[in-house]
Amino acid sequence: MGEFKTTWRVQYYETDRMQIVHHSNYIRYFETARTEMIRSWGYAYSDMEMAGIWLPVLSVEAKYKTPAVYDELLLLKCWTKGLRGASLELAYEVSNYETGEVHVTGTSRHGFTNADLKPIRLKKEVPEIYELFEGAMKK
Repeated sequence: MGEFKTTWRVQYYETDRMQIVHHSNYIRYFETARTEMIRSWGYAYSDMEMAGIWLPVLSVEAKYKTPAVYDELLLLKCWTKGLRGASLELAYEVSNYETGEVHVTGTSRHGFTNADLKPIRLKKEVPEIYELFEGAMKK
């Protein structure tokens, strides 16, 4: 399964008084990686929403290993763990870009819904988007 990578520099507002990244920001880093990964597939998240397909978060988990700090350059990784008819599972890793030290790993699970948040079977209702996700997993 293809692993997507992007970078992010820790901003001051993301840190606490000790200049350590506040734990809640790692979920934002996951979202940044996820959004950019989907964009790299040639189909922006906003394109999916315009097509009436939503991808709400069903669950998210983060395992904190070491702290990231202000002005550190991070490497954000995201990859697809599983694709089912009505859901998608992703995995993440946030590490120091230069040293490779892993700060956080995690997963998120998402459901495919319409704009009214009613679950849909993506493969059946919008096969071209399902095929895009499926093809990206094979890279």
